[in-house]
Amino acid sequence: MKVEYDFNGKIALVTGASRGIGEAIARSLAAHGAEVILASRKIDALAGVEKAIKDAGGSAFSIACHTGEMKQIDALFEEIQKKYGRLDYLVNNAATNPYFGEVLNAEESAWEKTVSVNLKGYFFIAQKAARIMKDGGGGAIVNVASIRGVRPGPFEGIYSITKAGVISMTYSFARELAQYNIRTNCLLPGLTDTKFSSVLVNNEAMLNMAIQAIPLKRIAKPEDMVGAVLYLLSDYASYTTGTTVTVDGGVNL
Repeated sequence: MKVEYDFNGKIALVTGASRGIGEAIARSLAAHGAEVILASRKIDALAGVEKAIKDAGGSAFSIACHTGEMKQIDALFEEIQKKYGRLDYLVNNAATNPYFGEVLNAEESAWEKTVSVNLKGYFFIAQKAARIMKDGGGGAIVNVASIRGVRPGPFEGIYSITKAGVISMTYSFARELAQYNIRTNCLLPGLTDTKFSSVLVNNEAMLNMAIQAIPLKRIAKPEDMVGAVLYLLSDYASYTTGTTVTVDGGVNL
């Protein structure tokens, strides 16, 4: 059976949509018919993605939102409610990792920034999205975490902790939101070639070491994450909630 995804008439919010995994997901959702709301910290960073989607015949609308700032999160959902009045899908993807080093040397500022975006931001964006979905009769949420949430990475202690929190948050939301026909699942990407991971990808020694631990012997492209997300949002996953899908090239084998 050939799987055909049809998101025509659906409204999808993708945070962190200006590049990397978020951009790849947003483009694919639009290509399959969804009206995609693109969110990122800077509106200018979204211009190229929005144009590419529209040039390809898709539909997209950009909204600036720093997901670590509650006022901006509130403004984002006020705009969504005003413009659309409903929301079918959320891909909770915007994240940060300002500190790469030993936990013994981590400063409070790094902790505060990472937790604010990666955990508090994820929580309240999912909460506000779910409130709109509840009023609309249901929906689907995919939280983008990381394999680091299961197996902490060296020099990525704070980031790993927040991603473990996202996984736990997914389980909590899945249990509570199921009664409203809202499914909540979690994507766990492995090392992916994005600007976000450039500190590793651009270090030849560290990159070679990482590849040796990956059975498929390569790091992921952002597009490698798209299939799992499309499945989790689609009706093919209508009986799937509270689960994690690992896309890491076999690292956790």
